[in-house]
Amino acid sequence: MEKIGIEMVVEEIFSRLPAKAVDRFKILSKYFRKELSTHNFELKHSRRAGNSLKKKLLSLKYESIVVDDIVGGNLELDTSKTITFPYDIHPSYLRIISSFNGMLLVCNERILCELMLWNPTTGRYKLISDDYFNHRFDRNSDTGGMYFDQFDDLKVLHIKCSRNVGTARVYSRRLDSWRKIDFLKDSKLASSCYSWSPATYCGKTIYFVVSNYWFPPGERNIVTFDVISESFSVLCFPERMEVNPCQGHFLSISNKLHVIVVGRAVELKADLYKLEHDDWVKVFSFDNPHILDYQARMQRTNIIQDKKWLITSIWGDFVEVDLCNEAFNYLQHVDNYNGPKAALFIETTVSPFEYKL
Repeated sequence: MEKIGIEMVVEEIFSRLPAKAVDRFKILSKYFRKELSTHNFELKHSRRAGNSLKKKLLSLKYESIVVDDIVGGNLELDTSKTITFPYDIHPSYLRIISSFNGMLLVCNERILCELMLWNPTTGRYKLISDDYFNHRFDRNSDTGGMYFDQFDDLKVLHIKCSRNVGTARVYSRRLDSWRKIDFLKDSKLASSCYSWSPATYCGKTIYFVVSNYWFPPGERNIVTFDVISESFSVLCFPERMEVNPCQGHFLSISNKLHVIVVGRAVELKADLYKLEHDDWVKVFSFDNPHILDYQARMQRTNIIQDKKWLITSIWGDFVEVDLCNEAFNYLQHVDNYNGPKAALFIETTVSPFEYKL
């Protein structure tokens, strides 16, 4: 009975505590360290944290790394704090590839393609690159994402397209090793003419937008990766969202896949669509979309600021939109959203290391 009581405390009370408080409990006893480090506890804690409207925004400034609170979709300016990366790297060399369950997949661009798993809440990090990563990271042809497989093993997917050849590899936290998996065979999408977006995880699937603005003009594709079967598929970009030129940016809102489509017909426009029953439904249009020039970009300090949102494209444009009340209320439920220098994340206990009994 006593054991059942302690297990209920761990399951029902500790899983509701902030991640930093859970970390402090781990040092109290071997029992707590064991129970609070299991996959089941990590998943339960991260699910509860993900359901909260409170998230964190990590921004890589030129000289510092800043974390702000995002409460109900609004940036809380008085919560801003500076943190340090646990590895000796200047922030200007860091690039965020993916955000998932409180973990960030980060690349050190100073040393070729050095990949790291980092939990900015607990400060734990792990270098996961091997001898294969002997090239510099290219934001258009290198991409990746994270996920839990059906056995609760944290996996990292990395895709590299070079010299018209695409390669996909998967890292296992449990095995601490990489392995090659089948990529899209004879695919033109491995060409240097195409640019790959960051990954977006939603419903056991990772999504990418792959674009070619050279030939044919404005061609876009959706590439999906099923995390259970570890297989890739290519889908056509929905015709109803086609405007030339245009670009798409996936995001997850309330655990449903959405895409922001920025395009120019007569004037610049930005629309939000939701995938509903295998069909794309328009949610709303953003107000006042406009491209920021270089000077305005340098003055912009956050991707969310003063009810304005910064949408970064895979081709380097920075589009800012105004958030009306409807858009603001809807977007407060964003699960994750990231660009190369900023990412939303939740505070979790998920570790880059596999816990060993």
